[in-house]
Amino acid sequence: MQDRNTIAPGFTWDFTHIYKDAEGLDEDLAACAGLTETLTGFRGRLAESSDVLADAMDTFSAAMEKLEKASCYAYLQYSIDGGNPAAQVMMGKTQTAGIGLMTAAAFLEPEILEIPEDTLNTYLENPRLATYRHYFEDVVRGKAHTLDAKSEEILSKVAKITGTANDVYTMFTDVEMEIPHITDEDGNDAQLTSGNFGVYRESACRRVREEAFNTMFGTYKKYNNTFATLYAGNVKKDNMSADIRGYEGACESALFGGNVPVAVYDSLIEAVHSALPSMQKYLRLRKAALGLNDIDVYDLYCPMVADVEYPMPYADGCALVKKALAPLGEEYAALLDRAFSENWIDVYETPGKHSGAYSMGVYGVHPYVLLNYTDSLDDAFTLAHELGHAMHSWFSDTTQDFPNHDYRILVAEVASTVNEVLLTKYLLQTETDPRRKAYILNHFLEGFRTTVFRQTLFAEFERIAHVKEQAGETLNAECLNGIYLDLEKLYYSEAGMQDNIAVEWSYIPHFYRAFYVYQYATGFCSAVAIASRILETGDASGYLKFLSTGGSDYPLEELKIAGIDLTSPTVVADALAVFDKTIDELAEVLGL
Repeated sequence: MQDRNTIAPGFTWDFTHIYKDAEGLDEDLAACAGLTETLTGFRGRLAESSDVLADAMDTFSAAMEKLEKASCYAYLQYSIDGGNPAAQVMMGKTQTAGIGLMTAAAFLEPEILEIPEDTLNTYLENPRLATYRHYFEDVVRGKAHTLDAKSEEILSKVAKITGTANDVYTMFTDVEMEIPHITDEDGNDAQLTSGNFGVYRESACRRVREEAFNTMFGTYKKYNNTFATLYAGNVKKDNMSADIRGYEGACESALFGGNVPVAVYDSLIEAVHSALPSMQKYLRLRKAALGLNDIDVYDLYCPMVADVEYPMPYADGCALVKKALAPLGEEYAALLDRAFSENWIDVYETPGKHSGAYSMGVYGVHPYVLLNYTDSLDDAFTLAHELGHAMHSWFSDTTQDFPNHDYRILVAEVASTVNEVLLTKYLLQTETDPRRKAYILNHFLEGFRTTVFRQTLFAEFERIAHVKEQAGETLNAECLNGIYLDLEKLYYSEAGMQDNIAVEWSYIPHFYRAFYVYQYATGFCSAVAIASRILETGDASGYLKFLSTGGSDYPLEELKIAGIDLTSPTVVADALAVFDKTIDELAEVLGL
């Protein structure tokens, strides 16, 4: 792990693209506070005229734009060093400003819903309200779950504390939790971190990957009761919010915002269950390829093809990704060059930096991508994935106005995974070495395992946990461990189970954003279809149009622009058929 001060500037973010210095954040928050005050003057007046309604909406939108920019700046600073007091203060300021704005704006939806439908439709003929048409459509759709103005104001104030479980989890796991050392392949003492865990988990040395597995999850197990208490609190919050707003459950509540039927969620789980024989077939192939008498859960991540050198320094990864994404056109390629050269990407792991990877669009500026790059092929895939998010943000931000720029989560995971599939296809087309080709096929299969099967397992875990809590059961460590272990045994029945696998749920930060992870699975399945169509036809125009839609429509409707209908079970089923076929292809290459 490098000290941040020793990394060349070209590999770290340039925050001056957002603000020259932190004073810019304070200026935008001051402007947001002024607009928030102005907004309160519209309370009780929205029905007066279309222009008054437009004035209120414009004021709210302007305040949100200032707040979003400041919040992005604060979070990005916090991401590179969660222990930085200045970043913590900025985070606190933006959170306070957000609570203030949401509290002041709590009257908007209840008052809009009080306007007679005919009158509202007449108001919408005002050109000033055209940009808010989808917002109004969404508000009216949610009428049954919108409370009176006073109740909405109370809930907005309560929001100040509802993220506490996630905040504590992030601070503890990223900053304060100490993970012990392990012994690497060469017998050297090595510090295990969240950033390099994936590298050791993929080690060709079984002792190393077993030690890394048990050291990481053994550490989480030490705090099993603490993590269980945090997660149970988060589940209670989800269920309470759903109950207050009149939803049948937290799953319906979480999916309602994107207008996604719960049937889409449940049919994903059902389809994956139907394909579990293919997963067991894959595990048998993995066991044979690794030459093991038995296979355990810590054997699931190492490459199945031994002695394949596939180092991928960052510069090489950038070049590879650009070549693979060439089918998306010249404009897309030019934007990749800008991302590489204009400090859009923070590349390497440093002390206090958030683990994993993400992309964050900053409206009016450009996207920012966080990596923890360790020079592996997997890192090149992560780069392609996050650049998919980044380009989605760029196209949406530059096509849509602010009220419609922010796309929903369901479509977000499509854009990122299309890039991964295109990279896979490019490598398979250009690679001539049979063992490297086998390595890439293995990587594609692992994409299915980790993104479709694993994320659906997570989705099922969330569903069960929330239903149990809603029914009055106590979500203690024993209960949560039991749910997770049973699912692991179901999904990976061919594999042995280390005791520590039962606590892996506590390692998954996405669980603090309820019912989020299923979208990785639907996104992957959608991406397989989209990428295949682009390569077959040479036409990416529909897909690029989809990237430009932002939040101007509901996700399922936006996906139809790219040729995907997630209400049909065939999207997931067809992708899982590709998984099964790819197992056979790899077996043939390996001669097994």
